Amino acid sequence: MKLFQKNEVTFAVLLIVIYVFAASAAQRISETIGIEFLAETVCMIAMTAVLLLFIRKNGLSNYLGLKKPEVSSGRMLFYIPLALTASVAAFFGMGTEYSPLVSVLRFIMMCCVGFLEEVIFRGFLFRGIAKENLTRAVIISSLTFGVGHFVNILNGSDLFENSVQVVYAAAVAFLLVLIFLRTSSILPCIAFHAFNNCLTAFTTGDILTGRLGERNAALLVVGIKILIAGAYLLYVSRLPKRDLPTD
Repeated sequence: MKLFQKNEVTFAVLLIVIYVFAASAAQRISETIGIEFLAETVCMIAMTAVLLLFIRKNGLSNYLGLKKPEVSSGRMLFYIPLALTASVAAFFGMGTEYSPLVSVLRFIMMCCVGFLEEVIFRGFLFRGIAKENLTRAVIISSLTFGVGHFVNILNGSDLFENSVQVVYAAAVAFLLVLIFLRTSSILPCIAFHAFNNCLTAFTTGDILTGRLGERNAALLVVGIKILIAGAYLLYVSRLPKRDLPTD
């Protein structure tokens, strides 16, 4: 708590470093023991529990937006555009190559990742920078979130696929920050992030891949997602501005 009180941005950066290295180390452990996503899931559950305890102990729930949105669901179009953005790839094929156990592990892991990344990037990092400059906070937290996905290359991810993911992540991050600013809550962001992660983990894209090729199919899906998210961004930006919670 002392580091958080002294410098929130430094605290957020430390969380990001711990998160990245812990996830990478956990993946190596899973590969060693031969059960995919086991160590990653245990690691993400542990980090989620520790972060929740820290937030609760220090009374940071309201400050970080872990509360009911101050704008009605109807005014936010029931978050349907967010659901559509996350669901695009699912319309072109769903399935899994994993066993039931591994599928459950991956589902749990993806839900925890949604919580952790939103609290770290849209919570701690954004709030820390916003104290000095709100515009800078929106830009830096969003771009950092997007560029941060390049770490997947170290874990064996394809460069092209990862680059597409980075562009999409950065674009959607701008929308999620704006939702936080308009609703004073990151709960919708967490729900979207977890839902998007889970669907992405269990979509195949076979319908498009067979016709367009893997790279063109990926570009088309991301393009559609960004169009939907962009249209929703324009709508959300017109909603009344709200002050960020102070405690």
